[in-house]
Amino acid sequence: MGKEFLYIFEEWAKDYDQTVSGKDEEYKEVFRGYDDILDTVARASVGKVLEFGAGTGNLTAKLLDKGHEVIVIEPSIPMREIAQQKLQSERIEFVDGDFLQYPSLENIDSVVSTYAFHHLTDQEKADAVKEYGKLLGVNGKIVFADTMYESKEAHYIAIEDAKKQGFMQLAKDLQTEYYTTIPYLQTVFEDNGFTVSFKRSNQFVWILEAIKL
Repeated sequence: MGKEFLYIFEEWAKDYDQTVSGKDEEYKEVFRGYDDILDTVARASVGKVLEFGAGTGNLTAKLLDKGHEVIVIEPSIPMREIAQQKLQSERIEFVDGDFLQYPSLENIDSVVSTYAFHHLTDQEKADAVKEYGKLLGVNGKIVFADTMYESKEAHYIAIEDAKKQGFMQLAKDLQTEYYTTIPYLQTVFEDNGFTVSFKRSNQFVWILEAIKL
């Protein structure tokens, strides 16, 4: 994750929970069904979980509620501090790092993330999935919820729709961050030994569930 994105998240930390609650009209659709999306990711997870980009710990709390041991990787110190204040459990370990750089880990059964994988370029996404394929054993799972598109044309249409609604910050985000396509991700996961499925949650977010063969 680049320094510019890390700065954005540090600035966003104090207002993050309010934004995901749907009170920001411009991003209301992006976070529509946020709680259900997190529930779906938590339910799909198995065993010991490695969570990337945990933010303020909302998904982490649901994972803990379902009895999982969780290793949390969150590069933003303010985000991590809020999560630590919310969550106090012997089944959680907070680690500094990001999708591509993190300590050596063992016995991970699931890799999960919500609203964060798009901060990686397509090549970085492929590099990350390759490493997760080495980290996970047979039947290990990757469960990501994030904005992605069925095609490049669908991505372009989403940008134009945001502009028409006057959501210029959203349009800028859709243009400048690294939102990718489902066909690209399907190829990446299958090339690294996973079977993968996609389920749409709202106009923007899909849930990707991959199982290591």
